Amino acid sequence: MDWDKLRIFHAVADAGSLTHAGDALHLSQSAVSRQVRALEEALNTTLFHRHARGLILTEQGELLFEATSSMIKRIDSATARIRDSEEEVFGQLKVTTTHGFGALWLAPRLAKLYDKYPDLKIDLMLEERVLDLPMREADVAIRMKEPSQADLIRKRLMSIRMRMYASPEYLEAHGVPTEISDIQNHRLICQAPGAPQVMAGEQLVESLLAHDVQTSLTVNNYFGVLQAVVANLGIGVLPDYIIEDFPTMIRVLPDIESIEVPVFLAYPEELRQSKRVSAFRDFVQDEIIAHRRQRRAMGAD
Repeated sequence: MDWDKLRIFHAVADAGSLTHAGDALHLSQSAVSRQVRALEEALNTTLFHRHARGLILTEQGELLFEATSSMIKRIDSATARIRDSEEEVFGQLKVTTTHGFGALWLAPRLAKLYDKYPDLKIDLMLEERVLDLPMREADVAIRMKEPSQADLIRKRLMSIRMRMYASPEYLEAHGVPTEISDIQNHRLICQAPGAPQVMAGEQLVESLLAHDVQTSLTVNNYFGVLQAVVANLGIGVLPDYIIEDFPTMIRVLPDIESIEVPVFLAYPEELRQSKRVSAFRDFVQDEIIAHRRQRRAMGAD
């Protein structure tokens, strides 16, 4: 089957428009249309329902689009590995991690990686959902538990705990709790039990809410929790890795914390020799070492 026709079909299906696909492929709309019609004739089927507002895949078109998507992923993977045989580190690297870790810890540090490898293109995907690395939904994952997927290279980076923090201004205005029962006199800021989060955080929140907390604010990610704490709104349940970037935060009830949560970096076995992956892995490991030193200096552990 003609690869050019399949490539053009995929672009049309992805864009939902002959015009937009033509722009992406640098082809005229009529040339794109001819190729799609020729493919439909070769397969003796209709691949698109044609509407005034665009194109919609038929059932047969959906089957072909699934196949071309898989083919393009494999070609992109092969292209990346070929390019990685060069000395320079460049090209796209798809990195997935959680909203909290990605927004609060990883993203603020990426400037150092770009300084060293200016031709690298990071696609940072913040997801609580675990993406499928062997199917190349992402190249590298940083997750708050050991990945269970097969054929992955995995490395434990560090451990974190969920703890309680408040701003100096809030504590000056509302007092410092000295025992767990005092939490009922404060506003608790946290993720709602049952929201996508590490189990350790959910368990800590549930145990705190059991102490007859009168007022609370729940947010569906840790970035929102942090912003509320910074705005002097209450006592927040947050991962301990944020502290070095927010040194004015005060830990509340230091004897109360979650169980330890392991942080793992993982990538597919087939990317073992990838210079892009190696560069990112080494960068993260160096930042983890610096993070540990900073925490020890602050006496945060």
